[in-house]
Amino acid sequence: MGILIKDILAVLPGGVSRKCDVYTEGGRILSVDREPDGFRAEKVIDGADKLMVPGLVNAHTHAYMTPFRNWADDLDFNTWLFKKIMPMEEALTPEDAYWGSVLACMEMIKGGVTCFLDMHMFPGSSARAALGTGIRAVISRGLSGGADDQEGGRRRLREAVEEIREFSGAPALSFMLAPHAPYTCDEEYLRSVAEKARELGLGVNTHLSESLGEVEGVKNKYGCSPVEFYDRCGLLGERTVAAHCVHLSAEDMDLLARRGVSVAVNHASNLKLANGIAPVPELQKRGVSLCLGTDSAASNNSLSVLRELSLVTLLHKGSSGNPLAVTAAQGFEMATVNGAKALGLGGKTGEIRPGYFADLAIFDLRQPGITPLGDPVAALAYSGAGLSAHTVIVNGRVVLENGEFTTIDPQRVYFEVNRICARLGMR
Repeated sequence: MGILIKDILAVLPGGVSRKCDVYTEGGRILSVDREPDGFRAEKVIDGADKLMVPGLVNAHTHAYMTPFRNWADDLDFNTWLFKKIMPMEEALTPEDAYWGSVLACMEMIKGGVTCFLDMHMFPGSSARAALGTGIRAVISRGLSGGADDQEGGRRRLREAVEEIREFSGAPALSFMLAPHAPYTCDEEYLRSVAEKARELGLGVNTHLSESLGEVEGVKNKYGCSPVEFYDRCGLLGERTVAAHCVHLSAEDMDLLARRGVSVAVNHASNLKLANGIAPVPELQKRGVSLCLGTDSAASNNSLSVLRELSLVTLLHKGSSGNPLAVTAAQGFEMATVNGAKALGLGGKTGEIRPGYFADLAIFDLRQPGITPLGDPVAALAYSGAGLSAHTVIVNGRVVLENGEFTTIDPQRVYFEVNRICARLGMR
């Protein structure tokens, strides 16, 4: 379908903001400003009093965990994970995971997110949710295993491969392999996952150096840092997304830079679980590509990338005393073009550029909290955390229009998620 987005203020490549017309068709951006020959607009979106940005990218989350929002709070990391979340995960069914993932997709779309990287436990649930809601997704089945769970490890890896085969060819889905963490996978298992990723030509999605306990545990067991351990297992490379990376030595950061790893920082989750703050300015100085993740609604408790944008641009100013520690422009790149690169979609999405996917988020500027607008990128970073999108387009398809979902029945989703929570005794 040909869509003309007319006379809209847009954030274009390089952070340049100006009024323009944008033409899309066949899931792609055809042109900015110049009407393509033979173009016929089947839909015209009036850009008056609106701001358009490339669709935001959530580079780390667990969509199925959304029913756990506002439930396991004010706990230390180990208690939260091992005593509260993991036992509750065991009680979920694949259908529960599906509805939790649909709710997550709703929240992300409403927040201007057009693409997310998911680590899940229930094959097919996240992929089905993404396909049904129309959002773009990179799917990865979480993998754990080792000498004490060899059959379980093999089964999870087999499920990941089968899921990829089942959903291959879906236009807005792609896949990674996801070794969960150094504390849930032993060395032999991590090496087998790295080998399978190379065999299938897939990227790697993982948690790394999230807590001090993880760092100390890996050092005691393997005699090195988690980053060095992963490198030894062959898991670090240009197609690796390492979430968190809070506790890093200078040597760790240099190694991540040399290997070309993308680091997905998750400030809200790390703050809430008292795990610390990722050393973003230091990673930037070393040339590490940084992107933004929310983590799950169980630990954040929001899936707002705009809130993560606010945190990453504010925290490091205050902690360093340097107002330029992380600028609004740098944070915006993390939320868009850097996220796309991390997910293997560089050159395809993350910018409003001809030839790129028509993944676009439009915000109504007639809202008190963002008026007057001033610089649009700075406005998103410093006053945009509470914004909801007006219109969202993914792969040329309108999935949110005038604030209303076009692919989702919200009332059905709320009913199903509340039913799940009631059954699990969470409400």
